[in-house]
Amino acid sequence: MNRPVIEIMDTTLRDGEQTSGVSFVPHEKLMIARLLLDALKVDRIEIGSARVSEGEFYSAKIICEWAARQGFLDRVEILGFVDGKVSVDWISQVGGKVINLLAKGSERHCFYQLHKTLQEHLADIKETVDYAHSKGLKVNVYLEDWSNGMKDSLDYVYGLMDELKTLDIQRYMLPDTLGILNPLQVIEYMRKMRKRYPDLHFDFHAHNDYDLAVSNVLASVLSGVKGLHTTINGLGERAGNAPLASVQAILKDHFHAITHIDESRLNEVSRAVESYSGVVIPPNKPIVGQSVFTQVAGIHADGDTKNNLYCNDLLPERFGRIREYALGKNSGRANIRKNLQSLGLDLDDASMDKVTQRIIELGDCKELVTLEDLPYIISDVLKHDEANNRVKLLSYLVTLTKGLKPVATLSIQIDGQVYQESSSGDGQYDAFVRALQKIYKGTLKRQLPMLVNYAVSIPPGGRTDAFVQTVITWNYEDKEFRTRGFDADQTEAAIKATIKMLNLIDND
Repeated sequence: MNRPVIEIMDTTLRDGEQTSGVSFVPHEKLMIARLLLDALKVDRIEIGSARVSEGEFYSAKIICEWAARQGFLDRVEILGFVDGKVSVDWISQVGGKVINLLAKGSERHCFYQLHKTLQEHLADIKETVDYAHSKGLKVNVYLEDWSNGMKDSLDYVYGLMDELKTLDIQRYMLPDTLGILNPLQVIEYMRKMRKRYPDLHFDFHAHNDYDLAVSNVLASVLSGVKGLHTTINGLGERAGNAPLASVQAILKDHFHAITHIDESRLNEVSRAVESYSGVVIPPNKPIVGQSVFTQVAGIHADGDTKNNLYCNDLLPERFGRIREYALGKNSGRANIRKNLQSLGLDLDDASMDKVTQRIIELGDCKELVTLEDLPYIISDVLKHDEANNRVKLLSYLVTLTKGLKPVATLSIQIDGQVYQESSSGDGQYDAFVRALQKIYKGTLKRQLPMLVNYAVSIPPGGRTDAFVQTVITWNYEDKEFRTRGFDADQTEAAIKATIKMLNLIDND
């Protein structure tokens, strides 16, 4: 079987920047260009449009200067317009060597936007192409709105192409400008073009208005297209373009196609573009989404230990990532063991049971338990055996009302006897401690340790919904010791640390 060789042209810096709200500053464009060409090994990049702004001029200039030093300049392309000499001069001044000339690929666009006939438009195109060649530029041509042209004005498209094929044009780029096509139409129209013009190089440029960009790109490959246009993370006008990561994975796994893309850098480049663009990647976005290599169900983790039963060809290591196993109410022991292995930890069966139960309890309260949380959970569970506790907190209620001091009411069991008390305080935890003091000092005539230090930490990750670890340092009979609590709620974590303290002094 002949494996198709597909050329990838990434247009993140041109069409991708047309995403609503996205604007790259010059140094960001240079960094993205370097990542695309040098790290990701994209065949070509389109870095912007001629005549747009001074910032665009400077961006294009520094990218072209860098590309020239690296020997990449022929792989850098700039969108230009059928405007006589203006676009060509602009591209020449920034140091560019390739113009992607935007011609009208449908009769409607030609007539209603330019108010010209096909022959008049062709005369203008030839003038611009000839001038580009005189300035030493290579020329590719976009047939803007080609998809509507094939649907509504086939004779116009053929008439345009019959003349363009006589010119010195490298590539004919066929865009579904308004994202109207489905895969069957792409196959039909692309095969018509290939049959009539078998020796020409065609690129296909998809838009995602019907969520069909990736499907349409692959349909064009079935039809013999030689080049594809993509963007990082699917950025682009309106609903965006075909995302490079998805296109690359399908080309390799389903079509056995040959590209030059370094898959191991896809995630790195995706995250950089996410940062520069400000457009957050959905967590379930194929290949690059945060959650797509995370197994949630315990049965999946168990299957992965048994001949990789729940793995497909999309191995995360291909894309510079690792498989993760979610921790929560759906976690089984297999999920937890996978996470423990990644931390270099091992637990006996009894400890595993305790940790598993605690994670399920936390998962019922919180949506996400992370790998970073796991050591805190293990420490919290295994260093505190409730079965042997002489002091047990039965229930408590803390109220917080604007303009009033917090109030805590608690019920606690000490050596089998139940005590209840209430108190106000300067904070929720302070109110709880004051109620506790009433029981110990007032009723039991016992001294409580002095609180020396109170520290709160959040496991790494920076989430606002992260679990909280509270470590309290106590002084009791001239000795200092620490207890800690772990929970989604800071007050609850502090109360757990306090109950551990009470059990320590009671056991002593």
